[in-house]
Amino acid sequence: MLDDLIKERRKKLEALKQAGVKPYPARVPRTHTIAEAKEKFTAISKARKKVSLAGRVMSIRDQGSIIFLDIHDGSGSFQAVLKEENLKDFPLWKANLDRGDFVAVTGVLFTTKRGEQSVEVKELVLASKSLRPLPSAWHGLEDTETKLRERYLDVLFSEEVRELFQKKAVFWEAIRTFLVKEGFLEVETPVLEQVPGGAEAEPFVTHHKALDADFYLRISLELPLKKLMASGYEKVFEIGRIFRNEGIDREHLQDYTQLEFYWAYADYRELMKLTELLFKDAVKKVAGGLATSYQGEKVNWGKKWGTIEYCEVFKDANGIDPRTATAAELSQKAEELALAPEKGLGKGRLIDLIYKKTVRPHLTGPAFLVNPPVEIEPLAKRCADDPRRVERFQVVAGGTELAKGFSELNDPLDQRARFEEQMKFREAGDTEAQMLDEEFLRAMEYGFPPIAGFGLSERLFSFLMDKPIRETVLYPLMRPRKE
Repeated sequence: MLDDLIKERRKKLEALKQAGVKPYPARVPRTHTIAEAKEKFTAISKARKKVSLAGRVMSIRDQGSIIFLDIHDGSGSFQAVLKEENLKDFPLWKANLDRGDFVAVTGVLFTTKRGEQSVEVKELVLASKSLRPLPSAWHGLEDTETKLRERYLDVLFSEEVRELFQKKAVFWEAIRTFLVKEGFLEVETPVLEQVPGGAEAEPFVTHHKALDADFYLRISLELPLKKLMASGYEKVFEIGRIFRNEGIDREHLQDYTQLEFYWAYADYRELMKLTELLFKDAVKKVAGGLATSYQGEKVNWGKKWGTIEYCEVFKDANGIDPRTATAAELSQKAEELALAPEKGLGKGRLIDLIYKKTVRPHLTGPAFLVNPPVEIEPLAKRCADDPRRVERFQVVAGGTELAKGFSELNDPLDQRARFEEQMKFREAGDTEAQMLDEEFLRAMEYGFPPIAGFGLSERLFSFLMDKPIRETVLYPLMRPRKE
């Protein structure tokens, strides 16, 4: 059936070409967007001044000698009225114009007897011939996979989806504007790295032909940005794409946008104050207020955020202190919780596995979860009063983590020791353990000032919209289509 419709449209394309119509011109007349025509409708229609509107034909109502088109251009919809008495090529368009075609119409604005603002068409130009028919009932389509795969149609048919991505632009612009006002410099760092670092994640690998070497797609923005702390910059940030070769769920994607910033001569306490201001500013601009909903629960971003001690809530939930527990004890606890821990996991990964099962779901927030065991965060500075913990916080709300910040480790000897510990885990089979990065250590050996570092991803936006993250991305990665 679909093949027959496509064949019929191809025949119409040929008929138009035979009639001398150029079906894909580089330029068509356009004097106003539809939104502008509506805004200035009274003045333009009184002046009987001709206008040219362009857009996609979303519906055709053929009433013999009169054809009504609904044209959509992204700013709105408008009715175009084609009359046989006004168009010498009326029969050509009557026979060959289809829903989905792009057209430009020129004529005068008027109001129909039913009170609908319209344009009486004196000239019609084909802007692009559509060869594949648009779906007729997209709003009733329940197949999320189809909607995500053909996202351009989802945006076309759904005002809600269009507004979603307009809000996403506001989200990132709010964050960028906030940081620039705070004196941060926006920079760009490479996507391809010799050594992936800054996070515990499995990277994608690719081959560089000119250099005849394998490179990794970055899993974090952290290490290149922190190296700039040796350059004299004191406040830098980047909003960029990162890539992680991991599973897909409500909160995770393989490629996504992340913000990271680094702030010299500050620690995680100062960073928490700035983070709360940043969140409240972004939430207010995106949501229109400081209250949002997630999974049926209200989240009040406007209240003063509290702090939660990681080790205390972990011990309360599991009966063991993550600072003193051995890897064997943690592995046994994970097995009791039916978490099926992989062999060779270090303390940090085991603690995190148990935490996500027993603690995180109950953190409604918004709040700061602070001071986890050192094994959890190989790049953070140790707490002065307890070197078994690190000066790190996570923003938690709705049972999930939405951002992370910490006092950055700037001791090159301690950093090397932690990298070496991570490499032992890699050798034992942990593909997500961090790699030892000699170039990063070299920069650190030249000297880093005290630094506070912070990161959040577009997971926060999906949380604010209360949607799975795939639905807040224009083109999420999908399995190849089976034809």
